Amino acid sequence: MQREIIQTHDGSTTIHIKEWDECYHSKHGAIQEAQHVFIKNGLSLFQNKEVSILEIGFGTGLNAFITFLEARKMNQSINYVGVEAYPISAEELGSMNYVEELGAKAEAAVFEKMHKCNWDEKVDLSNHFSVTKRKQFFAEINDLDTFDLIYFDAFGYRVQPELWSTAIFSKMFAALKDKGVLVTYAARGVIKRSMIEAGFTVEKMAGPPGKREMFRATKSI
Repeated sequence: MQREIIQTHDGSTTIHIKEWDECYHSKHGAIQEAQHVFIKNGLSLFQNKEVSILEIGFGTGLNAFITFLEARKMNQSINYVGVEAYPISAEELGSMNYVEELGAKAEAAVFEKMHKCNWDEKVDLSNHFSVTKRKQFFAEINDLDTFDLIYFDAFGYRVQPELWSTAIFSKMFAALKDKGVLVTYAARGVIKRSMIEAGFTVEKMAGPPGKREMFRATKSI
């Protein structure tokens, strides 16, 4: 599929898939979306404790990098696992302007290392942050009671509805610890029903810029 780099409304870049008319991040602001959905409505719930995070769709590494910066600021220990079946290219990585837009030039080497480190190998990016990239399909995830938080950042239901099925959310439910949380930018009724069928309690939250609503789902045994 043909992919192009575009600039979103907050100045940050993302990848656009022409055939699907689908982006890796919101056209209304890639950084703003990541901070609102995954940090404000996800990570902020777990302050002052060690957190294990599973990201569904490692993609450009934006969510992982923002989480790294936030963890450093909060002096928080994080074990981060990102799942991605189709890694971005070195050329695409070079076109991402997140380091500059986040005012994080001092951490440019960390962002680069996130992408260049070996797959399926736990790598310490600091004393408080480790990352493991797993090259696998979401349907192959079989973790049990492992994570506190899931960033569910798959391509949208419009283009890949199979990624938003009860079967996938059942895997997410199993992967979370009790009282674990899943956050996503999505807010379709059909997605909510799949989450509930998988066992989640689902809340509708205010969405990021350009989007009215989003979901936060909690596992409660």
